[in-house]
Amino acid sequence: MSTGAAEAEVQTYATSGLPGGLLRLATCGSVDDGKSTLVGRLLYDTKSVLADQAAAIEEVSRRRGQEGPDLALLTDGLRAEREQGITIDVAYRYFATPRRRFILADTPGHVQYTRNMVTGASTADLAVILVDARQGVVAQTMRHGAIAALLRVPHVVLAVNKMDTVGYQESTFTAIADEFTRRARELGITEVTAIPMSALTGDNVVEPSTRMDWYGGRTLLSHLESVPLGTESASRPLRLPVQYVVRHPAPDRQVVERWLAGQVASGLLRVGDPVVVRPSGATSTVAGLSVLGKETDSVWASQSVAVRLADDIDISRGDMLTAGPAPQMLREITARVCHLHDRPLRARQRVLLKHTTKTIPAIVERIDYGMDVTDGSRLPAQDALSVNDIGGVRIRTAEPLAVDDYRENRRTGSFLLIDPQDGATLAAGMVAC
Repeated sequence: MSTGAAEAEVQTYATSGLPGGLLRLATCGSVDDGKSTLVGRLLYDTKSVLADQAAAIEEVSRRRGQEGPDLALLTDGLRAEREQGITIDVAYRYFATPRRRFILADTPGHVQYTRNMVTGASTADLAVILVDARQGVVAQTMRHGAIAALLRVPHVVLAVNKMDTVGYQESTFTAIADEFTRRARELGITEVTAIPMSALTGDNVVEPSTRMDWYGGRTLLSHLESVPLGTESASRPLRLPVQYVVRHPAPDRQVVERWLAGQVASGLLRVGDPVVVRPSGATSTVAGLSVLGKETDSVWASQSVAVRLADDIDISRGDMLTAGPAPQMLREITARVCHLHDRPLRARQRVLLKHTTKTIPAIVERIDYGMDVTDGSRLPAQDALSVNDIGGVRIRTAEPLAVDDYRENRRTGSFLLIDPQDGATLAAGMVAC
């Protein structure tokens, strides 16, 4: 297939289904910047709140002596969060508009919950970083910006919130937007969309503000509905980790066919395409594809699929079908990790490494450096990483892994470190080839 034809297929994939497809986004920012209120406003104004939910929120707000419903309660679902008035855990919400579906992660703002922000943003297509218009850009703002840059979140929105508290002044918004954009560029974030808003009053969240007529850009929802998605992962080399091997009789009932089930991490796959199995290096050709029990001619990134190969090859869970530029086969992995557990991660510690559908023994050979996530700078090497720490490590695995640099492929360039004793997740890692 020609390059132009392949690009046309990618475009068809990106615009298939609902007009805008599925957007995964994460909200982050400092404490009391209004993240939960913003999420609540999005849900409330897009009519994504059930009647009984709205009634419960109004009742709690009345008991607190508030005049109107506290929209933050739509996401602060834990009892501890409601009592303290802060966000602790990552709250996921699902909603849709006529143009697009959304999975939204409302992440905590406290420094001690950095690990939760990493969890929420690790799969995000877009990060909404909130700033209180009265406070401007603070250290925690840039901390979240640095994490978004580290996780390679493709799109970043700077939501300058609480504009009602500064008289909707254009000069205040411009100063904050300019400072963040400049500092974000130093972190490697090349695209920032700044939007002035008030989540409390609804200005520029779903509906355009009549009090900021100096702003000519989109509202937050309009931007979320229109940001381009899909073409990046679909245009990358094929990576399909095998999750299950399914056996069932062929239509003529004479033989049992072996189908390889998994989710396409990146790229396109068509019947007749040549593939290479990693780590064995065996080659074959795609003889059949099935999605939801129906055979098809092609599949795309993020689709779950069953694949039948033309040759009978020894393939099992954890293997990977690849095409195009080959992934690196490594037993010595250089990576950046965010430590998630209360127990420290130490040099020479034995762990399990989970990469896509493969889990193998490994050892943390050394910790090369820590990272100051307010500016991305490196700190001296240390013997251990504590909870919420981010640092560079060298890991040796029991067998070669087919990995890509995280900057090139977020799915095949990421992994988890697991405690082999109790199965606890210790750290999330990003390969740095």
